[in-house]
Amino acid sequence: MKLAIISHTAHYKDASGTIVGWGPTITEINHLAAHFEHIYHVAFLHSEVAPPSAIPYCAENITFVPLPPSGGNTILSKLSVLKTAPIVIKTVQKTLKKVDAFQLRTPIGMGVYLIPWLTLFSKKTGWFKYAGNWKQDHAPWGYALQRWMLKKQHRVVTINGSWEDQPAHCLTFENPCLTETERIEGNVVAENKDFSSQFSFCFVGRLEDEKGVQRILDAFALLPNTEKIKQLHFVGNGEKFEVYRKFANEKNLPATFHGFLARDKVFEIYRKSHFLLLPSTASEGFPKVIAEAMNFGCLPIVSKVSSIAQYIEDSNGFIVDPVTTIELKKEVFNVIDAAPTILKSKALKAHQKVDSFTFEYYNNRILSEIVNPKSN
Repeated sequence: MKLAIISHTAHYKDASGTIVGWGPTITEINHLAAHFEHIYHVAFLHSEVAPPSAIPYCAENITFVPLPPSGGNTILSKLSVLKTAPIVIKTVQKTLKKVDAFQLRTPIGMGVYLIPWLTLFSKKTGWFKYAGNWKQDHAPWGYALQRWMLKKQHRVVTINGSWEDQPAHCLTFENPCLTETERIEGNVVAENKDFSSQFSFCFVGRLEDEKGVQRILDAFALLPNTEKIKQLHFVGNGEKFEVYRKFANEKNLPATFHGFLARDKVFEIYRKSHFLLLPSTASEGFPKVIAEAMNFGCLPIVSKVSSIAQYIEDSNGFIVDPVTTIELKKEVFNVIDAAPTILKSKALKAHQKVDSFTFEYYNNRILSEIVNPKSN
């Protein structure tokens, strides 16, 4: 069976001319490739220099099909979604003729017209992956429209979290981010993690206020005692990168801003960190970084946005509610003062919680529940 994946995943050409793309999505597709005769990935090709988080495809049966980038935060960039629509539809139409099934990854700007186009003009087996917050109250109109169309859809839609009112065709799916080998290694790391002395904290993601970066810096600057804090790691980039770094220096915080890192380097941060910080108010589905960190016994200190609280509870992490600087400061103060045995117990339970976030588990569900359900 041949598969087309349609997304807005950023791709670039590296110095050698090799196509590379955003690591988490490319890794997911690399693992999926073993189960299909061929995969065509229709996605954006940017002209900028590739960041360290971009990686190449490692399977020979994957073909990248480039699209002109569109969308953004400004009015002009949003209008580019409509400007490029004819090219996108023509490219998707041509690619669908080569495959047996498709996946459209939403919410994305071009999803506004691709969801109805695929619904009306394609009879292929297909499914939609909604990676955002399925229960977002005040979603941008484009996200809200796509979510409404997906609820009225006859094809399968995979979503984050489990909700009382979700339609029967909307299936709860965890975002895959771990191999079976990494699960075994994570168990060893969690078993040997020492919570008896100084602590290292990490943040992984876009560096922006919505994700909670300023909230983290403000909270740590207010702590009365920082003797137990060894290091604050910030992995990622954003427009306020230098603003955050300057603030951390002025407040004399033991913070390191790594910028973008390759996947193996991010995992090194998890291995030596005790806590993952994500006091986010952004539109999250279930961020992969939480499951990745938990695999290595790195305890999550997170907000309860979307489905996060369905996986994180008192036994395996910490919920910041309400999501304020003062509440985060209080939570951090409590965790660094907690008994090492309690933290170790939570870390081991955190590792156990993410069994369903492996690529193997995800791929088996895709094949048995969506692509070929009659085989069950």
